Amino acid sequence: MLAQSIGARCVAALMLLAPFLAAQPAAAQKIKVRAAYVPAVTWLSAWVAKEEGYFDAQGLDVSFIAVQNISLVPGTVGKQLDIAPATVIDLINAAGGGLDVVAVAGNHSDTTDHVTSTIIVRKDSGIMGVKDFAGRTVATPTVGAILHIALLHWMKQEGVDVNSIRAVEVPFPNMPDQMKAGRVDVAEAVQPFASRMIAAGNVSLGDQLLRIANPARSTVWIADRAWAAAHRPVIAKWAAALDQARELIEKNPARARAVLAQYTKLPPGVADSIPLPFYDVTLRPQELDAWIKVMSDLGSLQKPLKGADLMIVP
Repeated sequence: MLAQSIGARCVAALMLLAPFLAAQPAAAQKIKVRAAYVPAVTWLSAWVAKEEGYFDAQGLDVSFIAVQNISLVPGTVGKQLDIAPATVIDLINAAGGGLDVVAVAGNHSDTTDHVTSTIIVRKDSGIMGVKDFAGRTVATPTVGAILHIALLHWMKQEGVDVNSIRAVEVPFPNMPDQMKAGRVDVAEAVQPFASRMIAAGNVSLGDQLLRIANPARSTVWIADRAWAAAHRPVIAKWAAALDQARELIEKNPARARAVLAQYTKLPPGVADSIPLPFYDVTLRPQELDAWIKVMSDLGSLQKPLKGADLMIVP
């Protein structure tokens, strides 16, 4: 009788525990997200979210691959990648070209206090401002990309013919040497390369993105529209993890810079000196509309678009 009583109690206890035990594998199973990044400071918040376990805490199993040419990334979402980095111009160009991609979260914006790009002119070029650009050679990472579009917009504002410059594609790391050799007069630079050129005596004319808006939304996270529509909870978790990372970057920049050095392979001294961007995960339609208008004014818009139609956000 005693054995039967003990056995009955064990069975009863197991029955009470059964729902809890059955739930454990499901609770422990994380949602896989295939993502990418570019090894530049602008994508630091995602690295912090990964290294500090914020993605894990949200139930996301995020795997990253590094890419070098961000303009090619939109064509990979919905195939090799679930969520990918993009500039606002990359998003607009992709959507205008027929790719059904949308922004799912903001990444960073340029502001007066957080400048990540700047126009540098060679110290012996004689250039005093944008109005002196006609006939000059301009180094750009990619013709038609966000930095170049912003410069053309600035030139048009100043009444300078946008076709009067000679644009040559030069990787960021090569820009300081090309300027030193006198092969380019102007460079569309980003940090840390801009600081190197300024330290050599060259002159900054300011951030061309701030001629469009302040803050100027620069980068976003994108996904295939169908995937995004079917994974809104995942997008919400992604955004929440990035916002936690933003808080850490603001409160503990030393830790953030350690992560920056880890992902960019920059020497610690260099990583410590780079200005950190302004991260803002909340994306607003008007931030995209500002760029759509710029591209329309330049005759670069492939078809009419609206910022609200290029977003699926939590």
